[in-house]
Amino acid sequence: LIGLFGASVLFGGLAACSHRGHYGGPGSYATSEEDAAKMKAKMVEKVGSRLDLDEAQKVKLGVLADQLRAQRNALVGTTTNPRAEVQALVEAKTGAINTQSPEVIAAMADFYDSLKPEQQAKVREFMASRGRGWGHRS
Repeated sequence: LIGLFGASVLFGGLAACSHRGHYGGPGSYATSEEDAAKMKAKMVEKVGSRLDLDEAQKVKLGVLADQLRAQRNALVGTTTNPRAEVQALVEAKTGAINTQSPEVIAAMADFYDSLKPEQQAKVREFMASRGRGWGHRS
């Protein structure tokens, strides 16, 4: 349960930031390391301010963001036309999920466990609102 809501919070934050990055061109799903670092910093700052995170908690959130990016990169791979390659990639991508998930879950749990009770309450409130509570317009 902790993993699911934490993933939702962080995937939502990363997804919100990632669509604004510079991409390698049509059909490309890669972002530069510089853009990824900017997106990570923005996400950590936004979530950090919403939850009033201390520096140690921000570091753990950063570790979680790195794990999520590594998993995303493993899923996306180097393909420029995923529609044409989906059937061949499904098994490889499933393997990437199975391989990366324990690290993502561990980082997520470590981050959540570092939160103070009032910060955890804010995360639960956010999840109950299905992500509409932090800067999303209805």
